[in-house]
Amino acid sequence: MANYTQRLIIDTFNEMLDRMPFDKITVTALIKECQIGRNTFYYHYQDIYELLDEALAEWLEGHIESTSAQSWQDVAKAILYSCALHKKRIYNVYNSLSCDQICFYVFERISSTVSLYMEEYARITGGDTARAKMVSEMITYTLSGYFMRFLWNDMQDDIDDGIDKLGVIFDELIDSFDGGLGTDK
Repeated sequence: MANYTQRLIIDTFNEMLDRMPFDKITVTALIKECQIGRNTFYYHYQDIYELLDEALAEWLEGHIESTSAQSWQDVAKAILYSCALHKKRIYNVYNSLSCDQICFYVFERISSTVSLYMEEYARITGGDTARAKMVSEMITYTLSGYFMRFLWNDMQDDIDDGIDKLGVIFDELIDSFDGGLGTDK
């Protein structure tokens, strides 16, 4: 749990992101709005990018955890809904010089979730872990591309419909490997 000063910094940072692009937010402007000293900021954060990482985690993880997500589809939907909930902030970061941080964060979150799912699937079915890894990577890259299109389409895509359709395709892909991720013949 963040202490009072960290909470103040994060809340002020979020308010500033609601008003301006990330690349226009400086530590100097942030500490002025927070009415704290420079050393206080640097006590809690190495730089503005570490603060951004924490803010991204809070926006996305908080929503994900509230859904008790169990599947990659639930996690993907939760991430997209959270992005839509924080649309102004997401675009103020995405349209700045550090848009790669959102993409990287989402890619890593999708990758870890899908990998865990596929590893468990291969373990339960006695399947080939190399195939599971390949399918996991295909799904991760597809979902990452879907996320980029979601941003390019101003977050107007039907999240449930899009992820559900991808789920059907991915289930067929998984099942196409000799009735699942079974062993090589």
